[in-house]
Amino acid sequence: MEAASKQVNLYLSSNCEDLFGREMMETLLLEFEEKNPDIRIRLAYNSAADILFFDEGDSNLLFTGGLLTELNSFTNYESGSQQLAIPLASFMDMLFYNIDILSAAGFDHPPRTREAFTSYARAVTRGNFNASGAAISLSGQDRQALSRDIFSWIWAAGGDFFPNEGSPVLNTRAIVNDLSFLGVLNRDGLLAPDIFETTGEQRLEEFSQGKTAMMIASTRAIPYLREKMGDSAFGVTTIPDAGTGGRYSVGLSAIYAGISAGTAYPNEAWNFLLFLVEKCSLLCADLKAVPGMVSNIIPGDYVKDDPFYSKAWDIFESAWIAESFSGKPNAQEYETAFLEELQIFFETNRTAQQTVNVIQQRWNEIVLEKLEIEDDEL
Repeated sequence: MEAASKQVNLYLSSNCEDLFGREMMETLLLEFEEKNPDIRIRLAYNSAADILFFDEGDSNLLFTGGLLTELNSFTNYESGSQQLAIPLASFMDMLFYNIDILSAAGFDHPPRTREAFTSYARAVTRGNFNASGAAISLSGQDRQALSRDIFSWIWAAGGDFFPNEGSPVLNTRAIVNDLSFLGVLNRDGLLAPDIFETTGEQRLEEFSQGKTAMMIASTRAIPYLREKMGDSAFGVTTIPDAGTGGRYSVGLSAIYAGISAGTAYPNEAWNFLLFLVEKCSLLCADLKAVPGMVSNIIPGDYVKDDPFYSKAWDIFESAWIAESFSGKPNAQEYETAFLEELQIFFETNRTAQQTVNVIQQRWNEIVLEKLEIEDDEL
């Protein structure tokens, strides 16, 4: 009876099986319990979870919603900012292209500039290919849509929403040009239809069926597309730049684990997180994650021995990591304002400059409202 009373039951959010696979999680849990016989691990199907697993799409809600335990006391992380979760595997956004469609349209290599990208998209869209030249997906159901399909173009051209610490900045000539470029793609009918009703997963399926020639997607999609299309049907490359000499930056997305703010067993939960950190290389290899563990300067064998992942790694090594809205205060409000005004831009005659002005104004109002709330609390 005394031994049983010491046993701790830790519950994991059940989506860990969706993120890492059931077989992988069963293997990890068995090993952890063998090393820690006083802790039993269960999946939280109908109960509150002690440890939460989530990807980039849910990060803003969890990071800013008070749902996670601060980890700084465990990690001795003293940068001045909160650490609320640990990234276990990371991925980056790249341009995916259909080799057969581009070859049939007369192109023997992927587009390297925006001018070439527009030319390729126009040739495919207006040719006899039964495919869209390019695609973006901005459904409100896809919480990674803006970062992947819009912000990645801005970052690839050297754009930065946070040139100084503090509030985000959008109103620059370079970012106005970025929106103008996207506006041309839309106005000229070079993008697949139903932009604001389609998710990234739906676009991936269309791409795998040869209905789209080019799209931006995460390296997380490479294994799926290889299985559906075969290795010779598509390629990955850098997102075409604007030719302005800006530093090429990539947007990263991660799979995280964090401790629930409501757990009764924070120390035991932290021990399980430490165990997961030790298994990061295994998790990244199983998911074929690129860059995988950003702290690693040497990639895993699955990267070195495979042309898809080695190319992606080479691009990552030469790129900067973009500073996104992930985990920042008011991130959801900033992104909602951007998406709403972008839709108006795509569906009306409003100019890119006017659109940027309106978004910046809305962002400034979000900042002012936050400051007023903080002043009232004082």
